[in-house]
Amino acid sequence: MSTATFVLAATSSDVLNVIAAFVGGMIVAGALVWAVQFGMRVRDRELPRPTADEQPHLPDTGPVHEERELREPDEVPHSQGRERLLPHELHHAGSRRSDDQHRKRWIPGKSGSFGGGGIGHA
Repeated sequence: MSTATFVLAATSSDVLNVIAAFVGGMIVAGALVWAVQFGMRVRDRELPRPTADEQPHLPDTGPVHEERELREPDEVPHSQGRERLLPHELHHAGSRRSDDQHRKRWIPGKSGSFGGGGIGHA
């Protein structure tokens, strides 16, 4: 084989690589165009968006306020002479309303977060 044959083989390989990259790019671009058109068709079939009058609004009495209450853990009762408790013997909730609803405030110097820089509980 002569040098010209190697040059032609190398050149044809480069041309094939460029053609393959171009064809691959055209396939990707065509898939993207198809996906956009498909999405537009699907969106056209959906129900129309609600108007401003159909949007939710506040009741005539005004905004509803949240209710705060302190909760205490409701201990699981002990079984009465059996190995375990059955589900129907447990309470409905894992906590109950506290008798003392006064919120305990943070006292400076008595507590703090981990790494808060304070001296902690003294």
